[in-house]
Amino acid sequence: MTITDLGRVRLFHTVVGPARAAPLLLVHGWGGDGREWSAHAEALADRFPVIIPDLRGHGRSEVPDEGNTPAEMADDLAALLGHLGAGPAITVGHSMGGQVVNLLALRHPERVRSVVALDPAHGAHGAEVEQIPARLAEYRGRGACAAAGFIEGAFSAGAPAGLRTAHVRAMLGTPDHVVAQSYAGMYTDPGAVGVRPHSEAYLLRRTQPALTVWTSAEAATWERGTLRVPGSRVDHWPDSGHYLHEEHPERTVRLVRDWALRDREIE
Repeated sequence: MTITDLGRVRLFHTVVGPARAAPLLLVHGWGGDGREWSAHAEALADRFPVIIPDLRGHGRSEVPDEGNTPAEMADDLAALLGHLGAGPAITVGHSMGGQVVNLLALRHPERVRSVVALDPAHGAHGAEVEQIPARLAEYRGRGACAAAGFIEGAFSAGAPAGLRTAHVRAMLGTPDHVVAQSYAGMYTDPGAVGVRPHSEAYLLRRTQPALTVWTSAEAATWERGTLRVPGSRVDHWPDSGHYLHEEHPERTVRLVRDWALRDREIE
């Protein structure tokens, strides 16, 4: 584990597994950190090199005063992969991390073999879009305390004990300005891709195969209509809360391993 000065930001990251094959890059979401991938990384490291960063403003990485947005985070990860001499990578992201890895694929296509996005932070529509201005105002006014309320409601009834508390604590430990800037970067900043028409435009530009897993049947149906690259697919997990990768860690490991081995076969 180390903190690497990339020039643009200092990122904390860990690397486990053998130094062979295409690496897996596991990216956490809004108000989280790389620890949520610990069990997955250990299980996957038998076959793959696994890179787990803390995004800027999160965990043990540097907290810039400005620029804590998915686009900047994607550029950070491109710089990290370059520094490590790794890639192109199979990039896996949850929630905001799903938006980050898709932006990485668009902005730095040479760094990405394929994308796995788990309940990604794109495709917002209807009532969710209507709530964005009020939510952003809350995050700008109350920061992590306001965001913790969203986190509390993001789990299914069958979520493992302690998971909700762990994520509420992680969010409460995220600097208030990072919470607000990240949310604005997802949905309201110029060039943000979180709202459905903008999401469609950026997904249609993606050239790498992608696997997206949604907990919403409606969102899964919508995203299937954006698929253009052969080998891409969208799955629906109806029995999950938003943190599906942690509610179903073994299922997620199988999903990622099978996708990565398939990716290896078609190389």
